[in-house]
Amino acid sequence: MERSTASDMASEKANPSYHSTGAVQMRIKSANSHHDRLSQSKSMILSDNVKVAEPVNRHRRNHSQHNLTLADIISTQDHTVVEKEGYLLKAKIADGGKKLRKNWSTSWIVLTARKMEFYKESKQPALANLKPGYKPECVDLRGARIEWTPEKSSRKNVFQITTLSGNEFLLQSDIDFLILDWFHAIKNAIDRLSKEQSCTSRNLEFKLKRSSSIELLNSLDAESKEPKPEHRKSLIFRLNYSASDTNDRNRVKSRLKKFISRRPSLKTLQEKGLIKDQIFGSHLHLVCEHENSTVPKFVRLCIEAVERRGLDVDGIYRVSGNLATIQKLRFVVNQEEKLNLDDSQWEDIHVVTGALKMFFRELPEPLFPYCFFEQFVEAIKIPDNAIRIKSIKNLVKKLPRPNYETMKILFEHLKKIAAKESVNLMSTQSLGIVFGPTLLRPEKETGNMAVHMLYQNQIVELMLSEYSKIFGSEED
Repeated sequence: MERSTASDMASEKANPSYHSTGAVQMRIKSANSHHDRLSQSKSMILSDNVKVAEPVNRHRRNHSQHNLTLADIISTQDHTVVEKEGYLLKAKIADGGKKLRKNWSTSWIVLTARKMEFYKESKQPALANLKPGYKPECVDLRGARIEWTPEKSSRKNVFQITTLSGNEFLLQSDIDFLILDWFHAIKNAIDRLSKEQSCTSRNLEFKLKRSSSIELLNSLDAESKEPKPEHRKSLIFRLNYSASDTNDRNRVKSRLKKFISRRPSLKTLQEKGLIKDQIFGSHLHLVCEHENSTVPKFVRLCIEAVERRGLDVDGIYRVSGNLATIQKLRFVVNQEEKLNLDDSQWEDIHVVTGALKMFFRELPEPLFPYCFFEQFVEAIKIPDNAIRIKSIKNLVKKLPRPNYETMKILFEHLKKIAAKESVNLMSTQSLGIVFGPTLLRPEKETGNMAVHMLYQNQIVELMLSEYSKIFGSEED
């Protein structure tokens, strides 16, 4: 080994280019020996096109802790898949139901399956998660509501997200296709979460019913007579064999099937009042049939409450109420028959108006049925005002009875709101902006949503301005 070292030193002196060719000194030490051994050295002359092989680290802990990439670190911190991300203008206008001053700022927004995250403007937003102490603002989309709110800002393309906790955010972009893409992505995420929650509730209800059925069968077995002494040995003998276990299971299944088959149907339970129909989310004609009326009782109660104590309120129907309280009112309406909107818990009139708008927004088919949407749009395009009003009137007369009667009482109410414009600052145009997308919409959203919104607003505005001609009995 000494001779080898001496020869290496000699070659180094003889050849000045020795270092330029890339001499590599490798120290090799055996880890298996109980005693320290002398280290050995080797000299290798490597050509320029040959790369030095990196030592392979076989320690698992080293692999798991030290060989992670940036993507691995981010994925370990957040396992949710990013559905969409990009820059938008954002303004938070309410925090837990408390109104905030509107302040627009550019944010990098990350949308996942269950939430949205707002980051400060950065060239590398993904690295913000790695900074110690930095936490982005998160928005839980479960139970949230999204809607276009052009009345909330002088900017164009503004929509609002309202969470269950009472937080409200405005998002905006001057690029039409970009903001439409964001609106659809967020709306799809909210709708998907709503469906998942409904499925989870149904599965839980099924499991509860199933467990209660099994408990009932067990109680029936417990009430049965004790086996006679002469039969006890045979009973114990049977339980020791899998065949007898199978027979017992089959017997339980057969008895459970008989029990389920004897259960009353959903219709019978509804007729007896044990299960009540939902008001929110049901078809308008079904609600009216159940109540034996042409206008839902809840709609009448809301209109009466607003006309008693809300006609002079600034921004009535434009200002949003606390979403948590609105959801509470929604639950009460669906579960109880008696409703007193003069109760102190509903003292905020914006909660009542918010619940009324939610009722119309959650109709499976809007107040203006889908099959009439294009006809109303074509009618509002007519340049001659007299012909336009007559066409709208003829379409209104063709509506189903519940739709016509509900529409008539609602627009009569909104006309009273507009009459107090000098006090509440709600003109027919403002009411058209608020109720246009709520009362009529196409069955399938298309790329020309902005154009549809314009026509929706104009239709509601015209019907308010010409209420007596459209809903009156006189012929024009």
